[in-house]
Amino acid sequence: MNSDNDLQIAGDILEVPHLLQPPREHPATVAEFVGLARSIAADRDQWAHLVRYDATTRWYHRLRTGPGYEVWLLSWVPGQGSGRHDHGRSSGVLTVLEGSLTERTGRGTRTLAAGAQRVFAPGYVHEVVNDALEPAVSLHVYHPGLTEMPMHASPHCEARPVTV
Repeated sequence: MNSDNDLQIAGDILEVPHLLQPPREHPATVAEFVGLARSIAADRDQWAHLVRYDATTRWYHRLRTGPGYEVWLLSWVPGQGSGRHDHGRSSGVLTVLEGSLTERTGRGTRTLAAGAQRVFAPGYVHEVVNDALEPAVSLHVYHPGLTEMPMHASPHCEARPVTV
């Protein structure tokens, strides 16, 4: 039976330091990876000076690594896209730092403005494109570190049999 008296008996968790988890040096949960991405996004001095734009290919830079994870910085000029892909056995957090990106999945299309975050599990298939008229910058955290990125045929470009 729960009552205010039960709460008083239990006491304040902050008064029992031996029950608190020590702060981790590196993230280990989805929430901690999201928090890592948010803290990097909020600290422009960590990443803004590194950004480059390349009209011929997407530019990327590995910003940080830790035990079992990687953090990547990517830039996208208008029209650049990733192609339809998944991230193999890696989970991830995608954070838009500047501009906007369009994410296409089997469930639909969504525009991700600066500050937007997407969390995905292994095998999540999507395509990310800069459909805007301005460049964009994004941050990607992968756990475990990204070792493969299988490409998938676009559902809109499948070959159809031709009858002659």
